Amino acid sequence: MPIKDDTIAVLKQFDTGNKFSYMPVLPKASVLVPLFVKDGELHTLMTLRSKELRTNAGEVCFPGGKRDPSDRDDIQTALREAEEEIGLPPDHVQVVCKLFPIISKSGLLVTPVVGFIDESFCPRPNPAEVSAVFTVPLDFFTSEKDHFASHSAAGMIGPLHSFYFVDPDTGSQYHIWGLTAIVVILVAALALRKKPEFDVGFDFEDPLSFFQQILHQRISKL
Repeated sequence: MPIKDDTIAVLKQFDTGNKFSYMPVLPKASVLVPLFVKDGELHTLMTLRSKELRTNAGEVCFPGGKRDPSDRDDIQTALREAEEEIGLPPDHVQVVCKLFPIISKSGLLVTPVVGFIDESFCPRPNPAEVSAVFTVPLDFFTSEKDHFASHSAAGMIGPLHSFYFVDPDTGSQYHIWGLTAIVVILVAALALRKKPEFDVGFDFEDPLSFFQQILHQRISKL
């Protein structure tokens, strides 16, 4: 089976569908985790937020943002934001699944939406929101070579993960950490069916029930 079809079949097993529709009304956001196959390997696309933004300025993240009242669901939020930020047309994304939402340190309920894009996609970053777009091999996030962990920050799950990635095309170094690191570790581990070489801080065998438990603990304190 081609790697893309195989990955889609694996990730669909973790699609949460409407399992979290019962959640209390919290501010919602979505991120798109774009995957593509290059030279026979899975890669993902990430962005560096503009330093001019009010929140998380200059940080690495996935395309995404807060839910608009006009958005039908989490998927539409992620696709709309990706088009606004990097010029990715929604109909150029093959949505695979929604993963379990994670509460950010600022209290947003963030839902990762995983989808495949074409390897030939050429980003057109909106300079008001994005200062750089780069791609990373997914297995980079299962290796301990460039991984660092420290004690959990306030409001975060488990250890605080950090990666330092040097883009071979530009020589730029990117610091990937926090919620973005948790999401990409999770997607890499599930898509590659590969346990990371470091302690992930969550149950690799049953991530859904683990994140569900964490979510309920956080909400009970609200």
